[in-house]
Amino acid sequence: MVRLKSPEELVLMRRAGKVVADVLDRVRESVRPGVTTLELDTLAEDYIRSCGGIPLFKGYCPSSDMTPFPGTICASVNEEVVHGIPGPRVLEEGDILSVDVGVSLDGYCGDAACTYPVGNISGKRQALLDVTETSLNKAIEAAIRGHTLGDIGYAVESYVKPLGYGIVRDYTGHGIGKKMHEAPQVPNFGHPRRGVSLQRGMTIAIEPMIMSGREDVRVGENGWTVFTADGSDAAHFERSIAILDDGPEILTPWTSRMAH
Repeated sequence: MVRLKSPEELVLMRRAGKVVADVLDRVRESVRPGVTTLELDTLAEDYIRSCGGIPLFKGYCPSSDMTPFPGTICASVNEEVVHGIPGPRVLEEGDILSVDVGVSLDGYCGDAACTYPVGNISGKRQALLDVTETSLNKAIEAAIRGHTLGDIGYAVESYVKPLGYGIVRDYTGHGIGKKMHEAPQVPNFGHPRRGVSLQRGMTIAIEPMIMSGREDVRVGENGWTVFTADGSDAAHFERSIAILDDGPEILTPWTSRMAH
């Protein structure tokens, strides 16, 4: 479990997180009909390396029976929940695109995700994006010293479920620090006052993945891309945060859609 031990470590986490946020903001400006997911991947990798960073996803291989992930970003379209592999796919008007990116800089990591509209999208897809981003904001509000991981998960679940949306339960947020994935797991469901207590200096990534249909998911033939089992749409928003005395600090300050 990650707990920052010095102000210098917090500064390094902020620097890594800022590169992640900058990547997502640059991708946001480039998402449009006619762009390929590989073009967005190239944009992301070029920027990360220009900052002296390392793309954490590229070559990532959590087990020996998997093929290393080939991209800098995860680019997941419509019914793809997460871990979409960037390639020649051309984005079309009305699509939604979830982009997840991780960066290591000076030995510390940042990780975040956003879902973007491609041109004009349907009201149903816009509502999914709004609900998912709002659920992330509510989770961050609950991430204060003395609360628990159950409080974070409950903040997402208690908001999303009454609205009729599904929660991805097989994939969760996580601790983050010198490694991209560290303990503890941070589920998007749970019970208040249950689980690990949040302490000053803890750094975690909170990442609700929400579906407009049922909660079942499946993994595609490439061994990476996760799809909704019923073909419904999915959205994914993520920020890395630090638990501080005066509340959570967002370490990956990508520009919120809701700011506009």
